[in-house]
Amino acid sequence: MSEEKRIRRTSLQIAEDLNGEIAALRQDITDLEEKKANSAAVFDAKIAKVEAKIAKLQQKQKDLTTPKKRAHRRSKADQIKDLITQVQKSGMKLDEIADKLGCELPR
Repeated sequence: MSEEKRIRRTSLQIAEDLNGEIAALRQDITDLEEKKANSAAVFDAKIAKVEAKIAKLQQKQKDLTTPKKRAHRRSKADQIKDLITQVQKSGMKLDEIADKLGCELPR
């Protein structure tokens, strides 16, 4: 076996190799940052979806806990009064209304 001597590199050659490794590692960092940004965007979208669901459920809860406004039911007496006022506005007098209904006005 013949002994081969190891080739010694100069410090400039070593520095160039280190620069290459540094550049590769920096590229890895930028790739990782891009992945991080993409995954952050995905998670932000998921979070926004869940927040929308929460808002919808809160609105539903609010609707359930607040009392509902009910339509005012009018009594028959109120309905008759309104009917009489409408007929009076059309020009009929109380005597004419009583005649048409077939009853007499109390005096």
